[in-house]
Amino acid sequence: MTPHAMQNASKVPRRRWGIALLLGFGVLVNFFDRVNLSVSKEALHDSFGISTVTFGYLLSAYSWTYGACQLPSGLLLDRFGVKLVGRVGSFLWSVASFAAAFSTGLTGFLGARLLLGVGEAPIFPANSKTTGYWFPTSERSLATAIFDSAAKLASAIGVPILGFLLWRFGWRWNFAATGFISLLYFILFFIYYRNPSEDKSLSIAERNFIRDGGAQPEDRVRAAKGAPLGYLLRQKKVWGLLLGFASYNYTFYLLLTWLPSYLSSTHRVDLLHSSLYTSVPWLFATFTDILIGGWLVDKLIRRGGNSSIVRQTVLVIGTTFGLGVIGAAYAHSLTSAVIWISVAIGGLSAAAPVGWSIPSLIAPRESVGTLGGIMNFGSQISAISAPIVTGYIAQATHSFFWAFGAAGAFLVAGICGYIFLLGKINVIPEPQ
Repeated sequence: MTPHAMQNASKVPRRRWGIALLLGFGVLVNFFDRVNLSVSKEALHDSFGISTVTFGYLLSAYSWTYGACQLPSGLLLDRFGVKLVGRVGSFLWSVASFAAAFSTGLTGFLGARLLLGVGEAPIFPANSKTTGYWFPTSERSLATAIFDSAAKLASAIGVPILGFLLWRFGWRWNFAATGFISLLYFILFFIYYRNPSEDKSLSIAERNFIRDGGAQPEDRVRAAKGAPLGYLLRQKKVWGLLLGFASYNYTFYLLLTWLPSYLSSTHRVDLLHSSLYTSVPWLFATFTDILIGGWLVDKLIRRGGNSSIVRQTVLVIGTTFGLGVIGAAYAHSLTSAVIWISVAIGGLSAAAPVGWSIPSLIAPRESVGTLGGIMNFGSQISAISAPIVTGYIAQATHSFFWAFGAAGAFLVAGICGYIFLLGKINVIPEPQ
């Protein structure tokens, strides 16, 4: 984007930011669906008689179908578009939330969680593809941070809200509540979302601003041919991004699914207060996600910083701060545990929106959905592994020490992936 265009950006209409807020609301609902299970452990134990290991499998069940659908959803997004795939997905996850609320046994509940994974699978690849269409490169990090930070905000406000609903009305109301707000998102998305080329409310000035700022062009001919999955899988950059983001997601899901249990079992905090303490690291993560991974990155780039160096620096430093999870392993008080966990998830959250902006920055035309699917497929292997591995470790050792240590070792591998495999953040050449 030219300096003159940057100076006049404030005069351009802001419909694109309405799209960003819509994406953020979708992710907020998405993660309400995920955290409602983590606060319901004891209630589900009383209803279905499940062990700690079984609960670990139940926590990860959503990720089985979510992960399995990543590559297909990425291909479908590039072939059929965000609008159609997003509508179908949001409708399915609304149905799944209500199904969980009305399930009468463990089998039915498990089936609802599996369906939820299918419905929610496209959301992050779709959001990455959407920001590529709707935002110039100089605004890409903040736009991505808006929807990525919603995942942390959901954990910050969702855990105490859903914990209160659980305490006051029972676990079924957790899932019924997320069903209603999921249905609301489906309606909003159905009414509001269009690609820039289809949006009649998008002004000419804003359309030109988006296009001239380096937004991904819509190429229907290329989309109809399908995305080059095999070609992308042969790229070193793709594997570096996959490894780095998988290491982030392992720690993220360890904390997302086990943090309330860790605080209650290790530091003797009851369920209600554990939910409140859990919100502290996630609120801090929301702040670092928006301020550092979003606003600061775009600010430095607009001021003339090398975009690749700025993004790579935040990726590596943020992931390095994630090693604070090892400090939590040595924490002997509730306060120190919350501080170390806040440092870890705060650093990782600063890096996360940069990571999610990369598919729209390096993918060939009409391949953002596919690259996002590849990236999220790898990260969902981590999402599946983290709850199960942590459950086994916690049950075998009666401690979370080695669970946090395993997460730290994976983060070191992820940092190496960002530095030595991903390297410079530039566009992968078009396949011949």
